[in-house]
Parts: sequence; C-alpha cells; structure tokens
Amino acid sequence: MRKILVVDESPLFRNFLKGKFEAFGFEVALGVNGLEGALKLRSFLPDLIVIDYFLTRKSCIEFLIEKKSNPNTANTPVIMVSNMIDRNKLIEVAKYGVKKFFTKPLKIDAFVKTVSEILQVNLSLDSTPGIISAHFNDEVFIIEVAMGLNSEKIDLLKFKLTELLDLYEVREPKVLVIMSSLEITANDSLKLGSLLSVIIEYSRAKPKFIKILTNSAYVRHYVEGRTDFSEIDVTSNLEQAMDGLLGRRTGSYIKGGSRVVQEEFLSAAAPRKDADEEIQMRFEGEQTVTADIADAPQNMRIAIVDDDFVIQEFIKTAFLDTSFEIDTYNNGQEYMQSGKEKQYDLIFLDLMMPVMDGFETLQAMALQGIKKPVIVLSALSKQETVIKALKMGVRSYLIKPLKPEEIRKKTTEILRTNF
Repeated sequence: MRKILVVDESPLFRNFLKGKFEAFGFEVALGVNGLEGALKLRSFLPDLIVIDYFLTRKSCIEFLIEKKSNPNTANTPVIMVSNMIDRNKLIEVAKYGVKKFFTKPLKIDAFVKTVSEILQVNLSLDSTPGIISAHFNDEVFIIEVAMGLNSEKIDLLKFKLTELLDLYEVREPKVLVIMSSLEITANDSLKLGSLLSVIIEYSRAKPKFIKILTNSAYVRHYVEGRTDFSEIDVTSNLEQAMDGLLGRRTGSYIKGGSRVVQEEFLSAAAPRKDADEEIQMRFEGEQTVTADIADAPQNMRIAIVDDDFVIQEFIKTAFLDTSFEIDTYNNGQEYMQSGKEKQYDLIFLDLMMPVMDGFETLQAMALQGIKKPVIVLSALSKQETVIKALKMGVRSYLIKPLKPEEIRKKTTEILRTNF
C-alpha cells in the first residue's frame, strides 16, 4: 500500500484529500502544521508528500530541508498545493524535490492525474460528462447540474457545500437546484439519490427548504417515491421555485412580466469570512473567460430556439443590461413558422428538441436561404456532433450548462464584425 503524507493547515482541505486518497487505497497521514508534518515525515516515511507552502511552527522550507537531509526521505517526491506564490519562491522549492505546484482552488482531476503519474499507479475518475456548480447568494445555495451525473462532482459537492457554509456563516440554509439539459433515467437512480443525500446532509437544509427546478418527469417521480426526499419540492416553474425560497422578495429578482431572473441572484455574493475557496467544482479545461458586449448596437435581434425554459432564461439573463430584442421558441418548427425567422442578427439553437430538432432546423434554414449566424447549444460534447453542426454552417457552439459571461463572450466573437 502506497503512503501519502498531507501537510496543510486547512482541516477541510486535509480531510478532503484524506478521503480521496483512502478511496483510492492509499494509506494517509496528516500534518496540521509544519512541525507536526516533520514529525510524521520521520515516522511515516511516505511515498509522496502533498504540502502547502504557507505553514506555521515550521516553515515549508525548513520542512523540505529536513526532508532532504534524511536519506530515508531525500528522494520522496513532493506536490505543493497553495495559494499563488511568486516565481522566486517556486524556484527556491524546486531543488527540494517539488515535482509539481498547484494553486488553490484545486482542480481535482489534474491533481489526481499528477499523483497517478508520480506514483505510477492507475487512478481513474468517473468520466461521465457532467457539470455541477455551487455558489451562495441571499441565504440560498444555488446548485446547477447539467449534462449528466458525475460521481466525482457529487463527491466534490460535499466539500464545496461545507466550505460555503463556513465562508458565509450560513444560519438557515435554503437550496435551489437547477437541472438543465439533463436526461435522467432509472439507470441514474443511484447517482441521483447520492446527489440529493449529499445536498441534504452537507447544506444542512431541511428537505422542505430544498427546491428542484427541472422539466424531468423522472426526477419528480423519483423524489415523490422516496420518503427521505418527499418534502423536496420539484417544479418546472422558475417563479414558483424562487417564491418558495425567498417569499415576498421574489419580485426583486424577476424582471417585470418577462420572468427573467436577474443576474445578481444567479451570481455569488461576497463571503463573510476573509478566506479563499480551496477546491474547484470544474475540471481542467472547463473554466470560462469573461467578455463584454457593451459596444454592440442596442437594436440587435436574437432568437433563442430551445425547449428548456431554464436555458431560455439564462440566455436572457446574459443580456439584461442591453436593449436587445430577444424572442424564444420551444422548437425549430415554432421558429421557422414565426414569420420573423429571417429578421434576427443571431440565433441560439439547441440540437436536441422535440418536433423539429436543431439539425432539421439548420436544414430548413438552408432551404429558405437564411444565412444568419448560429450558435449551437448542446449538452453533447462528442466531436462528431460538433463537426456535423459546423459543416452545416454553424458559426460556433456552447456546451451546456451555460453562464452569462460565456454567452456574452461567444456573442461578442460572432457579432464583432458588425460593431
């Protein structure tokens, strides 16, 4: 059994790594500071050390010097995980066997890959396409689930909810779970049950204060059939879900009669504690880049063709500070028969829809000579699907779930020639 020593002063981070490593079959020892880490180093003789740069009672450099001076540990590889430090410090620690440096918040898939390479063992993660994000705003945990249920992300959610409870000093937690572009069947029942159990246990919210926003009939049936989940409210009505959590304050987050959620509700609030988050819910390559569309003409016309009401609302939310004309259609047929199909400057188009899907809509547009720029929306990330869409004239694509900044960035890229 390989042995790993974790030296970090965050109990939450230490325990997260301990649970993760033990699940892989490693023996794990923990050091709560530099001094205890040095004592464990001598007695435990690990095969790998994971250490934070910023330690008390014995500095990281002192720890590494002691490690190098001991012939039993001199060649033990080190992974350093810490908040950003300058280049000179990185150069300084490199000579003590530091093989890799990760900044917090940590991307766990890249981290596990490095551990696997250093120890030359096969560590596999659940590869199911799926994204879970969690943030806290106005006494509400907002958890977004899309694409699929990934057990690694569900495990990360335990850490994230515990971290958010502490950072925001939550007293009476409430939870809004938004499930978009998510096809859940009986085959996913174990993961769905695990997700809901994690939310209840780690958010500390009573089931009656948990709302699930989804169009999935299976999710509703599953929740209603479980006595431990039966108090959770499952709805496809956004306003109803928010009303159940926020009461009379709902109106402050709904723009007029359009039922568009204002971005300040969907965005994270500032933490009450002066501390940094330590784990990222997203994996390597899933980070987004912020962009703005402030220079765009304010008379832009946009069509959203998607059968998911939640997606329609998110896209509207991205343009709340503009005067764009935005119309929504539940499928390609509605769009093609609207009488306005040739008037838009940009079309957001889902690939998977009833009645007329995205590919059929693209074919119909081609037959009618509609050559407007199209951004495909899809939870599908398979290369052949993307290539097929691009060959049909699609200008770009967005993989669900969506974020306002992603939508704005892509829109800017597509329409910048008209600015």
